[in-house]
Amino acid sequence: MAIVFAMPGNEGLADELAALTASGTGTIECRRFPDGESYVRVRGEVRNENVLLVCTLARPDEKFLSLAFAARALRSAGAASIILVAPYLAYLRQDRRFNAGEAVSSLIFADLIGREVDRLITVDPHLHRYASLREVYSIPAVAVHASGLIGTWVRDHVASPVVLGPDEESAQWVEEIAREACCPWAVFRKERHGDRDVRLTAPALGQYLKRTPVVVDDIVSSGSTMIEAAKMIAAAGLQPPHCVAVHALFTRETAAELHGLTESLVTTDSVPNKYGQLKVAPLIAERLTTVSA
Repeated sequence: MAIVFAMPGNEGLADELAALTASGTGTIECRRFPDGESYVRVRGEVRNENVLLVCTLARPDEKFLSLAFAARALRSAGAASIILVAPYLAYLRQDRRFNAGEAVSSLIFADLIGREVDRLITVDPHLHRYASLREVYSIPAVAVHASGLIGTWVRDHVASPVVLGPDEESAQWVEEIAREACCPWAVFRKERHGDRDVRLTAPALGQYLKRTPVVVDDIVSSGSTMIEAAKMIAAAGLQPPHCVAVHALFTRETAAELHGLTESLVTTDSVPNKYGQLKVAPLIAERLTTVSA
């Protein structure tokens, strides 16, 4: 179907996609010159081939230049098309100019990506005020969704669950997970006053005293939302919750704090981490025909 190349750190997902799509593989050599500049070399025959370039974009400032160099090298080597597989897609937060002089980084980053690849596939992008990726990306862009994956995990691993979402905006997503898990659901109300200052208002948790709470979120970075939710759940007399997230951007310290408040911490492997039990490769492989050239 294609030739699969992994940017450093993405080899596991690339190998899974190659196996699931019966594709060949190539390698990308990346290293630093003594002055800190990037060296990139593509190893593999790609002339007239469709290429899958796998690179999750957590901490994108460290990765983008090497990704752009790799895409240009693939293009120069004769690749027919380049599909970027970015399970986590960065720079969607700043979707408008809130203060004079601000860069609308979501649009700028989308333009930079669109100059280097022909198509994009990602998992549950955090779109905020955008209705779809089409409002941000000029190239064809497809999002696959992990709600079914999470719902199945909840159904299979949690006895008598109730699924709790972080805010009212997540209601539709939380309902989909609960439907898959065959259980009730509710959402907190969230007010964000800063990057780490989150204030939650809990739903009526008392009605779920006989159920096992499962807090779900698409992204966990500072962990403030999940940490606050877990504390409110404990204060309401419920057992410690399971916490499940799509994208794990948290630090070791945040994970340790969550462990002290929760029954378990589970994420997808969209960003490689030791809690990434839920595999996104099958979701991506199933949709690759949609974005293939």
